[in-house]
Formats: sequence, C-alpha cells, structure tokens
Amino acid sequence: MKKTINFMGVRNIAFAITVLLTLLALFSWFYKGLNFGLDFTGGTLIELRYEQPADLSKIRQELHGAGFEEAVVQSFGATTDVLVRMPGDDPQLGQKVTTALQKASTDRFSLTRTEFVGPQVGEELRDQGGLGMLLALGSVMLYVTFRFQWKFAVGAIVSLIHDVVVTLGLLSFFQVTFDLTVLAAVLAIIGYSLNDTIVVFDRVRENFRVLRKASLIENINVSTTQTLLRTLATSISTLLAVLALLIFGGDNLFGFSLALFIGVLAGTYSSIYIANVVLIWLDLKSEDLIPPPAKELDDRP
Repeated sequence: MKKTINFMGVRNIAFAITVLLTLLALFSWFYKGLNFGLDFTGGTLIELRYEQPADLSKIRQELHGAGFEEAVVQSFGATTDVLVRMPGDDPQLGQKVTTALQKASTDRFSLTRTEFVGPQVGEELRDQGGLGMLLALGSVMLYVTFRFQWKFAVGAIVSLIHDVVVTLGLLSFFQVTFDLTVLAAVLAIIGYSLNDTIVVFDRVRENFRVLRKASLIENINVSTTQTLLRTLATSISTLLAVLALLIFGGDNLFGFSLALFIGVLAGTYSSIYIANVVLIWLDLKSEDLIPPPAKELDDRP
C-alpha cells in the first residue's frame, strides 16, 4: 500500500507561514500600492511605421537612452508597425520621440498617429477589472457550493483570496507594472488554483465513502497523497512553460509571466494547506454530503 504523507501534521506551521505571507503582502499592497501601467493611468500612444521589420528591443534601448525610461514598446499589427506608450499628455511628445529615434538610429520610419488616453478611461478599466475578479470569485463559490457543499466553497474561496492577495502583494513589493496583461494573469490564477483545489476536494468526497472509519484529517492526508503526483505534474509543467515566457518573453510579457509564476506556486500550496485546513476548521463530516431525505406527501384525505 502506498505510504500516506502526513500533510496535516504540519498544518499549524503552514498556517503561521500563510498568515505571515498574507500580512506582508497586504502591508506592501497598501503601503507601496500597485504600480499601475498606462492601461489604467492614461498616457500617450505613439504609432510608428518602419520600412523594415522593427527590432523592438533596439527601439526600447534607444528610447531609454534618450531619456524616455517609462516608454513601453510593442508590436502593433504587422512586424513593421510599432506602438509606443508613454505617460504624459504633451501634444509634441510624438514628434519628440520621432526626433530622438532618428538621432539614435538610421532605420527609416514615419510617425502615423499620436493619441492621448485620459486617466478616466484607465479608472474605468481598473474598476471593471476589480469587478471582474469579484464576479469570478462569486461564480466559483456558487459552482463549488452546488457541486460539493458550502464548506468546500468556503475553503475554495479562502484559498483563492490568498493566492490573489499574495500575488498582488509581491507585484506591489517589486513594483512590477500592473497592466491589462497582468490583470489577465490574475484572473487565470483564479481558474488554475480552483482546478487544483477541485481535484483534491473530489477525492476527499470520494474517500468519505471508501474510508468510512477514517477521521477527516486521515481522509485529507490520504486524498492529498493520492492526488500529489497529478498536482506536481500539472504544476511543474505549467511552471516550466511560464518560466520560458519569463526568460524569453521580453519586457512586454514580464509582468504577465511573473504574476502567473507566483500564482501557480501559491495555488499549489493553498490547495493543500489552506483549502483543506478550512475543511478541518469547519468540521466537515460525511453527514454533510448526504442529501436531506425527501419529504413524503401526505395522502390522507
């Protein structure tokens, strides 16, 4: 018989680590704040069209060397089209960028568009992003409640909130630019972490029928051990893919990749030491999973 790992034997230590990480993340989040990018704060969009395929890293270095250190450079449509995003509302900013690039390089290009995006648009995106995360968490709670039981739903939600808070806290601590791609990564983390948690919960529910004399802690240890290889295989393969993006994806994907990397690690940890521990706190029992008996109709006249 496969040896069962006593995961819950160190749950108190894991809880202390969880509280410490969460408090540090919240402190960084509220003290430093998130470094919102131009998607949320507004700024100037400058569109350039090159005669040859553009080298984004070279353009980025040229702009940084000219003093435009906050410039974000990315492809826009074809390989010859470049979009430069910068803070500020100077109507001459597009011409200044064009002049700086012409001095630093011999590549031929033309300025095709300069557009200012106001901060009110960024605030609307920020509000909609926050609302999207709340709706995702609410949908998760309803889904888990109907598929399992409300105690499982509480465990899943606490686990997901931990993952989001820790991820945002670390992004705040390192002042990684928070833009729409990073927001997409945070929403992806919610889905990834939930998937991990559901696998463990499903095995816990099944083992209530198989391990009738086992305690809840024994059930969780057995269930987590049985799903460990699947969890590790999924997490490691995901981390390797995200690590490749982190190393080779360039500046445009750095925040997205870093958020995913942190979220996958946090999600793997929380599915074992947060979601399961909440089930212990709520004293989950096999009776909780038994549907209530249907009321018999009274046929008496």
